[in-house]
Amino acid sequence: MLLAFASFVGFTALVAFFSWYKLRKDALDSSEGYFLGGRSLTGVIIAGSMLLTNISTEHLIGLNGSSYKNGMIVIAWEVTSALALVAAALYFVPKYLKLGVTTIPQYLEHRFDRLTRTLIALFLMVSFVVTLLPIVLYTGAINLESLFNVAEVFGVSHTEGLWITVIVVGLIGSVYAIFGGLKAVAYSDTLNGYGLLLGGLLIPLLALWNIGDGNPLRGLEQVYARAPEKFNVIGAKDSVLPFETLFTGLIINQLYFWCMNQTIVQRALGAKNLIEAQKGLLYTGLLKILVPIIIILPGIISFYYFGDAFYDQQDRVYPELVKRVLPTWLYGFFAAVIMGAVLSTFNSVLNSAATIFSCDLYKQHLNQGATEHQQVVAGKLASALMAVFAIAMAPLVADAPEGLYQLLQQLNGIFFIPIASIMLAGFFLPYVSALAARATLFVGLAFYVLTFFVFQVDLHFIHLWGIEFVLNMVVMLSVSYFFPARQRRPEAPWPVGSAWKYAPHMGLALTAITILIYIWLGQ
Repeated sequence: MLLAFASFVGFTALVAFFSWYKLRKDALDSSEGYFLGGRSLTGVIIAGSMLLTNISTEHLIGLNGSSYKNGMIVIAWEVTSALALVAAALYFVPKYLKLGVTTIPQYLEHRFDRLTRTLIALFLMVSFVVTLLPIVLYTGAINLESLFNVAEVFGVSHTEGLWITVIVVGLIGSVYAIFGGLKAVAYSDTLNGYGLLLGGLLIPLLALWNIGDGNPLRGLEQVYARAPEKFNVIGAKDSVLPFETLFTGLIINQLYFWCMNQTIVQRALGAKNLIEAQKGLLYTGLLKILVPIIIILPGIISFYYFGDAFYDQQDRVYPELVKRVLPTWLYGFFAAVIMGAVLSTFNSVLNSAATIFSCDLYKQHLNQGATEHQQVVAGKLASALMAVFAIAMAPLVADAPEGLYQLLQQLNGIFFIPIASIMLAGFFLPYVSALAARATLFVGLAFYVLTFFVFQVDLHFIHLWGIEFVLNMVVMLSVSYFFPARQRRPEAPWPVGSAWKYAPHMGLALTAITILIYIWLGQ
């Protein structure tokens, strides 16, 4: 255990040193330097940071737990992301860069008005604290507590051990995000990304090696023979993810997450130019097609080992698989990988929250004459306060009946679908007015809360997203008919440069691969 702890500290310290070394000469007291990395990020850095921002322990634990119980149908969350990333690279991000925006709410002021910008900024801040940050912290704590037996080491209960782990991870993540800004997060993500790919691939490889007596392919054949139905990607109507959801609410969710989500898009906004932004987005699309080997396959392998023993505690199955197949001397490295995955998402959300608070709330309403240094300080204070709230709320998400990843998606629907509806209307429906957008924000929120949490309509929550999206569009068009939109401001020129000449080709390839996966694994 001493060796494991030493390797954990060593890799974590290496990431910290690497990030410090890369940033030691950077000026982080300007808003562009702190919030957008000085607009200097390259495609490889953007892709690594996007992947690590997205893939955290709610995926390693949550999606592996879900695939253990439900099979490969949950792969839809991952591979369909490639299609949304193609849309982001070819359409949405070039628009953002042309406008020179720093935040997504800033685009909404350009398209609608200042009040719409403020409301969306407040919605996003609440969504970060209520949904993503607590679940990221808690899933990370589950894995780290399991690997290091924190409760046993400190002689406390399992619940108290989780609390200790949540606090430690939250404090370390806060330091990265508050003092380093976007560039520190992006560079640490890159190194942690290599660690995640290596460490994450080790788990299924070692498991299949053991099952196949030294032959991973034979091991995979045995896993398939044990439960071939687990490899089907076409979800039944009564499953956790019916196939039909790909064509209703899931496509709206994916477009929001990869094309309009501040935490993700902020990396592309920090690119050196449009070419690097498009490279980063499309490289991320390729990685999203490959990562199911890390966050889906181990769950199915777990069914081979454990049967249905963990069906009522599916979020425990991935840590149990890790302990079963990973040599003790690698515990520390793997724990550092888990820590990196947690820190990446946690840091990124905090940095995005700081950006939104500073640019969309503090500068606009609290101190309109604020200097850039004052904006950075305000963003840091907001990050610190949100970190405290997230740490306090993290243990409250325990024991989600359908798993923590499913809980995260269910809660996301409260905020994401109304915002996605407004954003898409802003891009594609020029006659939608600001009043219509604001009305939709509250109508969509009320619809989802009532149908899912209050009356519990007997319909999959992703289908509810699709129905809500259609309702939102009807509301916006109706309100705009009676209260027309003001004349749109012309887009200000912004030097975005030329596009990457291979972007359309890579976009077409990613689309084809996604379709082929469903043809190949559909049964």
